[in-house]
Amino acid sequence: MNKAIILAGGQGKRMKAEIPKPLFKVLGEPMLEWVISACEQAGTGDICVVKGFKGEMIDEYLGGRYKTVLQAERLGTGHAVQQAIPFLSGDESGSTLVLCGDAPFIDAATIKEALIVHEQNSNAVTVITAELEEPKGYGRIIRSETGISAIVEQKDADEEQLKIREVNSGAYWFRTADLIKLLGKLTNNNVQKEYYLTDTVSIALSEGKRAGAYKSANPQIILGANDRKDLLKLNNIAREMVIDKHLENGVGFVSTDGVIIERSVEIGLGTEILPGTILRRGTKIGTGCVIGPYSVAENCTIGNNVVFNTAQAQDSVIGNDVNVGPYVHIRPGSTIKDGAKIGDFVEIKNSSVGEKTAIAHLAYVGDSDIGKKVNIGAGTVTVNFDGIAKSRCVIGDYSFVGSNTSLIAPIKLGKGVYTAAGTTVTRDVPDYALAIDRGELKVNEGYTLRKMKKKS
Repeated sequence: MNKAIILAGGQGKRMKAEIPKPLFKVLGEPMLEWVISACEQAGTGDICVVKGFKGEMIDEYLGGRYKTVLQAERLGTGHAVQQAIPFLSGDESGSTLVLCGDAPFIDAATIKEALIVHEQNSNAVTVITAELEEPKGYGRIIRSETGISAIVEQKDADEEQLKIREVNSGAYWFRTADLIKLLGKLTNNNVQKEYYLTDTVSIALSEGKRAGAYKSANPQIILGANDRKDLLKLNNIAREMVIDKHLENGVGFVSTDGVIIERSVEIGLGTEILPGTILRRGTKIGTGCVIGPYSVAENCTIGNNVVFNTAQAQDSVIGNDVNVGPYVHIRPGSTIKDGAKIGDFVEIKNSSVGEKTAIAHLAYVGDSDIGKKVNIGAGTVTVNFDGIAKSRCVIGDYSFVGSNTSLIAPIKLGKGVYTAAGTTVTRDVPDYALAIDRGELKVNEGYTLRKMKKKS
């Protein structure tokens, strides 16, 4: 069985934050997650993550999904992979992929195609490479008739070698049995006193084993982040990659200014994304929608032909032909059914809003179940929290809730109930009834004149 080792022990001091570098996020996901998902998509799901600095944070993030091993001392990439030898020793029949946990743009196609080359050529090691317009700083790949003959670092390359644009990406396929043996022969006879994984190539060649290279069609696999500027560049590249994918799939953009779409987001044909829109993890949007401007949706399902204008929603479901916004907040646990209208300055939390119901403006609906074709007047609030427990309100189909109504939960309004403006409802109301609660209006004539006279 094929395995993968992901090196995730880097500290990233130049990031100026006390977390492992692979946990810094690109488009809302840790770089480590990008690498893991590439492995999974390529069918290499038996993964061991080598942790180091703040390794407990790696464990917490993974939540037991994959095995981890600790590199207690930072003694080089070869030393890091050596920590995973117990993980490899259980099954040495296949091949092992080694990847960097802070190089997020490795892709499944590169992994699979490199494996094919690796196996077809019976290589002990296959280096995954990329061709760069500006290769400065990277180790150059020296090819031979049978594969590669060396990886030459920038500082050691001669004039001709510096012209080579094919460079080492830091990703490798190894025959597992060979990898275990090669790791045992690494030495730290260098200025840094570290064990380099690249030395496995020269060791393999010295023993008559084959070493090859697979050049990826994706030069971005080489990219990583050493500081915040690099991380910003990765985010910008990823943002453009995702937007390009949606453009190819028939999604419209009048401008991409401020648009951030995480890569798990699904968007249907003909939907238009307006500037300033942020679409986060798990969001699915149907066809023919207009999303934005300046809207945020996270882990939401949004149906077809929805207008979602200057609004925010989390962990909720919005049906077809719904009009939301502007200045709407739909909080977790809410369902807005087909044809509903949620207008300006409305907040909905943990509630169900029925078909063709209108909450046009200036209302708070929390912990409530509202039927179909209901009208909720301006200033209406569901008073769902008594300081100790939260209770629900139920509003029946075809009801009309007048402006500035307060519904004191738990309470149930039946079908076709009307409430008069300004009413405070404290008990259930039967079907087709009118609830009205208005005290006697008192008028104190001449009050203002008397008050002004006292001030003069």
